[in-house]
Amino acid sequence: MRTPYCPYCYHELPAQSVMYRCSGRIGRGGQRCETAIDPLLAAYTGDTTPKFPAFSARGRRRGHPACPQCGEVSFQRICGRCHNELPALFGEADTRLIALVGAKESGKTVYMTVLLHELQNRVGEQFGLSVMGADDHTKDMFQEEYEKRLYDQGVLVEATAPARADLNRRPFVFGISLTQRKWGVERLDRSLFSFFDTAGEDLRTKESVERNVRYLTAADGIVLMLDPLQMRAARSLAEPGAQLPTEPRAPDNPANVLARITELLHGALRTGRRGLIGKPIAVVFSKLDALDGTLPEDSVLLRDSPDREPLFDEADSAAVDREVRGLLAHWHGSGMETVLARNYETFRFFGVTALGSSPVRDDKGTRVSGYGVQSRRVQDPFLWLLQQFGTISKKKAQER
Repeated sequence: MRTPYCPYCYHELPAQSVMYRCSGRIGRGGQRCETAIDPLLAAYTGDTTPKFPAFSARGRRRGHPACPQCGEVSFQRICGRCHNELPALFGEADTRLIALVGAKESGKTVYMTVLLHELQNRVGEQFGLSVMGADDHTKDMFQEEYEKRLYDQGVLVEATAPARADLNRRPFVFGISLTQRKWGVERLDRSLFSFFDTAGEDLRTKESVERNVRYLTAADGIVLMLDPLQMRAARSLAEPGAQLPTEPRAPDNPANVLARITELLHGALRTGRRGLIGKPIAVVFSKLDALDGTLPEDSVLLRDSPDREPLFDEADSAAVDREVRGLLAHWHGSGMETVLARNYETFRFFGVTALGSSPVRDDKGTRVSGYGVQSRRVQDPFLWLLQQFGTISKKKAQER
C-alpha cells in the first residue's frame, strides 16, 4: 500500500508525520492553552483565525496523545506539512486524489459543481454511493457558494482565481461510502476524494504549470477538461446564439494544454525515454450542447448515461469514446489521440454538457438559461475513474 498524500497540500503523509492540535480544553493541572495564528495553515489557506497549538505525537505507540503544554488529550489530527485538519477517515479509508485541470473558460468550476451535485443525488442513489463533505470548509463552502448559487439562483460561479492570487483556494474533500457484494459477502468500502479546481491561467505557460506539479503528480487520476469551442474548426460549427469563449489563443488551445500537462508529468514522474504515464486520464470535451446540431440523431452523446444498473457500463463508455475520436477528426484535433496513445497507459475520451444549454448574459452577470440545469453525461469521467480504481464494478461490453 502506497504512502497516502495529504488531501489538502498533496505532500506524502506517512503516519509518523501526522500531528495533532490541542483540543483547547482545560488540562488536568487547570491550565488551558492560548490561541495564536498558525503560520503554516495561514500560508497554505490564508486562514488567520487563531488556533490552539499544534504538536507532534512521535514516540507515542498507542492511544491518543496529550498536549505537552496543558496535558489534555487531543483527537484532532492535522497534516504535519500544512496543518490542515485531517478527515476522520484519513488513514483508514483509501485516499484518492483526482486532479481537475483545463484551460481558461473550459467550464471546470461549473462542471465540478454539477458533478458533485449529481453524485450527492441522482447518481449517488443509482450506485448506492453516500457522498458527504469530509470537512467544514467542504460542507459549507460547496453548498453555499457553489451549489445554491447555481441551482437556486441560476448564477454561474465565477472563474477560479490563479493560484498566485488566491490564498484561500482549498480543495473540496468528500468521503464516499459504497456497499459492494463480492464473493457473496457485502463489504463497505470507504474512500476520500480530493478535488482541486486549478485556474486556467495556471496552465497557460510552462512556468505557471509547474506551480501545480505537486498537485498533478500526487493525483491518482486526472480529469482534463477541454472546450471544443476553443478549437477553430469546432468553433465555426457552434449553434447560433451559443455563448463562445474568448477568441482562442495558442496557449489555451486544447492540444497545447494536453502537451504541457504531458511534459510536466513525464518530468515529475521520471518516466524515461520509453516510459508511459501510469495515471488514468479522462479527456473531457465540455459544452457539447453548443454542437448538438452537428451530431446525428442516433448519437450516443445526445442521451444521458444508462441508469438501469449500479455498474459502470463499459459498452456505453466505449461508444462515447469512439464517437468523440470521430469528432476530433472534424475538429482538426486527431493529433491529440496520438499524443495520448504514445504517452499514457490508460486514457479515454468523454463528451459532456454541465448545463444542457448555453448560459445567458444580462446586467446581473452570466446566468443559467431559462431551461435550468439540464446536465448530460457529467458523471461519466468520474465513474470511469472509480472503475479504474476498483471502487465500482463494470458491466462488460457485449460481444458483437
